[in-house]
Amino acid sequence: MFPGGTPDMSELLAQAQRMQEQLIATKDELAESRVEGSAANGLVTATVTGTGDLVALAIKPEAVDPEETEMLADMVVAAVRDASEQASQLASDRLGPLTGGMGELGG
Repeated sequence: MFPGGTPDMSELLAQAQRMQEQLIATKDELAESRVEGSAANGLVTATVTGTGDLVALAIKPEAVDPEETEMLADMVVAAVRDASEQASQLASDRLGPLTGGMGELGG
């Protein structure tokens, strides 16, 4: 039973439509947001969108040693991972209140 009787289907549909519009707007905001992650005290910095897409990578010259390319690759991976984790947290913070804990939404 519903308090006050039968629910108004048109109001339920309107409410669902508003929620869908909020989710779309929030996802659009996330796609426009930028989050930076770094590794090795800022020698490598990765920038990702709030949806996790890598959009920039900066490597300071002192990070480049021709004898240590494996270490540079590790720093790049660490910076991208750091930025992606921050983007994931941003998405969770923004979408959480809208999804009511229903889990992550696909892209």
